[in-house]
Amino acid sequence: MTNFAKIAALLAALLIESAAECLAAESPPIVVEIETPLASTHPLQGYLRQPKSAAPSPAVVLLHSCNGNWKRIDERWGKLIASWGYLTLAVDSLGPRGLTNCGNTTPDDLARDAYRALNFLVGDPSVDPARVAVLGFAYGGGVALMSVERGAMEQASPNKFRAAVAFYPPCSRFKGTMTVPTLILIGELDDWTPADECRKMVDGRDGWGISRQQRDGAPVKLIVYPGAYHAFDAPNPKNPVEGHHHEFNQSAKDQSSAALREFLDATIGAKEQLP
Repeated sequence: MTNFAKIAALLAALLIESAAECLAAESPPIVVEIETPLASTHPLQGYLRQPKSAAPSPAVVLLHSCNGNWKRIDERWGKLIASWGYLTLAVDSLGPRGLTNCGNTTPDDLARDAYRALNFLVGDPSVDPARVAVLGFAYGGGVALMSVERGAMEQASPNKFRAAVAFYPPCSRFKGTMTVPTLILIGELDDWTPADECRKMVDGRDGWGISRQQRDGAPVKLIVYPGAYHAFDAPNPKNPVEGHHHEFNQSAKDQSSAALREFLDATIGAKEQLP
């Protein structure tokens, strides 16, 4: 074999090895039954992604928006967050109920689903039960906030989320007395879930004035992205609602990704950080 042929063979072997490593690094999601059919009339299912870091791992429950795009949430965010060293579980709240949107559900229903997912993860030996966060988008972002706001639902659960993140949530319904560190990410031009409502919530204001002192509850961090609309992280948003502007914004997506990783690392951070 000539030197040229040997070099070519070596390069081919290296390329094959590199491709195999990439495929191994990106493990596919596993469909899991969060509850058995006997446990509930609406047993939950979801996509579970395992990180490459050593167990027990911190974990993130992912809550979809009103159109039930749980698989897209897993593909867009579950895969990325798992690459950072976190186990992720993208919950399907609509499929088991035979629904295509959240019109026949209540925020309480989906908040209970969040806690059902939390209880499932707490029972998984590969998960650190003291390091589970909840992350939601739009309607699911509101559910994430509800899950950690001081109130009956949070108090009733023996297991607790340790952090919460909400992408472009409806903030007007909340007083903002959160029980754990919370991050809100929203576009300045959002005409569906206005950023100003989130500013009021973080400042402790409602329509009547000051309703909460800023020192009450855990810290809430709000990041508003100039020039960004609703669903700024979603290329080709699925079934956008008529009358509301949805638009992908690469800059806002990249900045929100960095902010999310920094927040997760600071609140439930993986013991073994991945590059």
